[in-house]
Amino acid sequence: MDPRNHWQRVYTRRKPTEVSWYQPKAELSASLIEHIAPDRSLSIIDVGGGASTLVDGLLAVGYERITVLDVSSAALAAAAARLGAAAGRVTWLEADVLDAALPAPGYDVWHDRAVFHFLTDETDRHRYVEQVRASVRLGGHVLVATFAPDGPAKCSGLDVARYGPLELHGQFGSDFQLVESVREEHHTPAGVVQPFTYCLCRIKADAAAG
Repeated sequence: MDPRNHWQRVYTRRKPTEVSWYQPKAELSASLIEHIAPDRSLSIIDVGGGASTLVDGLLAVGYERITVLDVSSAALAAAAARLGAAAGRVTWLEADVLDAALPAPGYDVWHDRAVFHFLTDETDRHRYVEQVRASVRLGGHVLVATFAPDGPAKCSGLDVARYGPLELHGQFGSDFQLVESVREEHHTPAGVVQPFTYCLCRIKADAAAG
C-alpha cells in the first residue's frame, strides 16, 4: 500500500468534516501545547496535520512558527483553503514523515494525532523515532496520540497498533521523559466513540544523539 495514494484518495473522496478523526476544535492538543510551550515564538510541527483544525487554534492564540506536514496534498489544500489569508503564516510540507527532509534540529514541539498508530511495522516505528530525535531540539516536547488499547483495531481500512501510556512511551525510550498522559473519548462525526491515548514527553537535555 502506497501511503500517498491511500490518503490522497481519502481526502479527494470525502470532506475533511466526514473523516472519523475530524475534530471541530482540537482542544486537548491545543491545551497541552499551550501548557508546555507558552512562548508563542517556539517552532511547532503538526505531523499528519492534513486538514486538522489544530493549526487554526494555534494561530488564533498567537503561535508564529507552525509547520503542518501531511502526505496528502488534498488534505493540506483543504486546510489552507479554510484558513484563507492566514494560510500564508503556515509552512505547508507535503511529505511522508518517515522520509521527510526535516531541519535538524528545527522544532520545539512535535505533535502527532493519529499517525503513529498506523505504523504497524517495527522498522517504520524506529525510523519515526529517529526523525523525532533528529528534528526536535534537546529539551523539546513530543506529543503523540494513538488509539487506546480499547480503541478500534482498524482505521480507514488499515490496521493500527493500539497503546496505553506506558506502551506508547516505551516506543520512544529512556531519553524521552514522560511528562503527562491523557485519555480522550473522541466522538466521530458518525457518533462513534473512539478512545485515544495522548502521551506527552520531553526529550532529555542530555539525551544521546541518534
